[in-house]
Amino acid sequence: MSANLLELRDVTRVHGTGPVAVAALAGVSLRVRPGELLGVMGPSGSGKSTLLQLAGGLDEPTAGSVVVAGVDLGAQSRAGRAALRRQHIGYVFQDFNLIPALTAAENVALPRELDGVRGRQARSDALSALRAVGVDDLADRFPDELSGGQRQRVAIARALVGERRLLLADEPTGALDSHAGEAVLKLIRARCDAGAAGVLVTHEARHAAWADRIVFLRDGKVVDDTGAESLLEDAS
Repeated sequence: MSANLLELRDVTRVHGTGPVAVAALAGVSLRVRPGELLGVMGPSGSGKSTLLQLAGGLDEPTAGSVVVAGVDLGAQSRAGRAALRRQHIGYVFQDFNLIPALTAAENVALPRELDGVRGRQARSDALSALRAVGVDDLADRFPDELSGGQRQRVAIARALVGERRLLLADEPTGALDSHAGEAVLKLIRARCDAGAAGVLVTHEARHAAWADRIVFLRDGKVVDDTGAESLLEDAS
């Protein structure tokens, strides 16, 4: 098995055909190891969201390959890709994407239940994940009873419940105030330090500075790959 949890190998994604074809990504290659947090920056329309969708198996490349935990997503059936997503990949969205009718614990347990885990074990796994992000005392509250920061912590718990070790975060602090946003970034960083691999899409240098390495996209291509320390120096 590859030592990398995520690999994009010369990935291109073209939307449309003929004269209206647009390359959202053009020949992008990158690797993310266990314990590493990769920041992805770039202007609007540079391909950041497309990269996350491909990394998570929600979209398929026009050319190239995406490998998660040593498995080539392109060689899998639709059902196989869905199973791999449930087992290995967690998403943290800017707008949380929690189900309003489910409690915090039920939201976090849902991916486990969809993967065939029995209800009691799924809840136990959910409580462990909520405990890891510091909100297990809120397990039986509904999303509308939680603050923005608390909802985002629940979303992170859902992203990492079970054995999933690839964390994909799309502007995860965008809906939060600065204090709650810093707390969320600290949680993501801690989970990567504990062995997960992370990809953080952000437009703010101070947030990207939490990453080990920064990839800059422009017009669907990687135009720079730098360490977070040099980014923070440039931004200061």
